[in-house]
Amino acid sequence: MGSELSRALAVRCSYPYDDQSNLQRVSLYFQYKQGENRDTLIQAMRDKINRDDPLVADSQRDPSPALKMLAALPFTTIITTNYDNLFDIALRTARTRDNRMKDLVVRVYDPEPEGRPEGIPDPDDPSERRPILLKLHGEFDRPKSVVVTEEDYLNFIQKMSTDHYHPIHRDIRARLQRWPVLFLGYSLRDMNLRLLFRALRWNVDQADWKLHFSVDPFPDDPIVLVNERESRTTAAVTFIQKDLWDFVPALYEEFMGMAYPR
Repeated sequence: MGSELSRALAVRCSYPYDDQSNLQRVSLYFQYKQGENRDTLIQAMRDKINRDDPLVADSQRDPSPALKMLAALPFTTIITTNYDNLFDIALRTARTRDNRMKDLVVRVYDPEPEGRPEGIPDPDDPSERRPILLKLHGEFDRPKSVVVTEEDYLNFIQKMSTDHYHPIHRDIRARLQRWPVLFLGYSLRDMNLRLLFRALRWNVDQADWKLHFSVDPFPDDPIVLVNERESRTTAAVTFIQKDLWDFVPALYEEFMGMAYPR
């Protein structure tokens, strides 16, 4: 959880204020504290996440069965806000339904003011054989790309207000507007995710809205209430109250016609 990471970073940098669970504030203080910098912040985050992440199996470099199940499914466009490369590994070692290796295309958020997002390499849609993985909040291997501090989020939102420099290339945005979306491992309490979701649905005719699903065992009550009341004027989300560890194996078995092989 972001709050757990925040508190760990607060201890590491002796954060002096009361809001120690505010990751954006704590990470900002950490980065600019005397003796620290961007690289030491990212390394501290990396150490904490790799040690505690439940998606990491026995080896720190081995994705969990849940990630491997998701990678085996024929998703063509995947967006993650995780900073690690576990999903990359899972997708690169997965096979298509006709037993071919997947040729993964990775796109990473570029925070530079003039940095433009990379699009889809081929004119055809992404496919099961060649899926796209967009790392929307950057990755640890590119410390500048990581979106974590208040300044990072402000920059991210500012880039969302433009077309040429939007964090998501227009080709991928067009697909998000036309295709159903499945939110896994996200809380719709995340203001940045909700802002992005709303921006993608802005000025889209109601008849063109697609189904969106959020898998969350404990969805936020006010957000559910707003979603129910405002469904006629905003893109509605259907909440599936299941834990990811129950939902993903069931999804895999339903689609593949068999349980995930142990």
